[in-house]
Amino acid sequence: MKQLITLFLAFVTIGVFAQKNFQGKATYMSKTTLDMSSWGGRMNSMSEAQKKQIADRMKSMLEKTFILSFDKTASIYKEDEKLEAPGAGGGFRMGGLTDGGTKYKNTKELVALESKEFFGKNFLISDTMEMPQWELGSETKKIGNYICYKATLTKDVDATDWRNMRRRNRDDDKKKKDANKDTTETVKVTEDIEIPKKITVTAWYTPQIPVSNGPGEYWGLPGLILEINEGRTTILCTEIVLNPSEKLEIEKPTKGDKVTRKEYTDAITKKMEEFRNSRGRGRGGRGRF
Repeated sequence: MKQLITLFLAFVTIGVFAQKNFQGKATYMSKTTLDMSSWGGRMNSMSEAQKKQIADRMKSMLEKTFILSFDKTASIYKEDEKLEAPGAGGGFRMGGLTDGGTKYKNTKELVALESKEFFGKNFLISDTMEMPQWELGSETKKIGNYICYKATLTKDVDATDWRNMRRRNRDDDKKKKDANKDTTETVKVTEDIEIPKKITVTAWYTPQIPVSNGPGEYWGLPGLILEINEGRTTILCTEIVLNPSEKLEIEKPTKGDKVTRKEYTDAITKKMEEFRNSRGRGRGGRGRF
């Protein structure tokens, strides 16, 4: 009976997908966890109440809602903006280092664009869209009404992605013991911060919605990706609407100076270095390109 129900749902979904003007809308919840005990420095001298206050203020940066609007080949992925209560942590948005902006993907034309603002300047970032080297697994699980399959991928880490940053030398005592030695290759960001060069990503996709798309930069699987686990970040689909009554606008972003991903990363890295230097000289952190 279970298999018959699954088969029926698959036929219904495929029938919906086969419609000429097929569109879909998926809502994703993104959550990043931070181990504040590893920060060291002033954090170690703070009370639990002070740490909780900081964690509450950072919640708007660590927990976000995104909307993926998609058709058979293209998609738009952007944050579901909501008004924040006064004092709810807007100061922790970290400008261009957050997950803001609009990401466009076209899996047929192999076009990936991201419209993003950083320090008052708008960028239109183009990415090389090569087929991701997913390793497909046989493990399954249900997410809502959809049967999902597991896939994994090893990828290079974006040097500006704060979600994967960590304190350097935080495990010195463990590293002295061969059994606990950390062999992960890292890149030095500052004297105190490092970031791994590569990271393993786990995806859960459903063939019941046969579009090769997913949240953020992710695509290339035989079905819509409903969950991503990447380091300390989990992105989980909480709602899917197929062929919504209101037509979705899925168009390439055009706003911003056109740059490659490398050019954007280089510009941001340079600006953040200037930011750190200016703070060190006591000139504050405000600045523009």
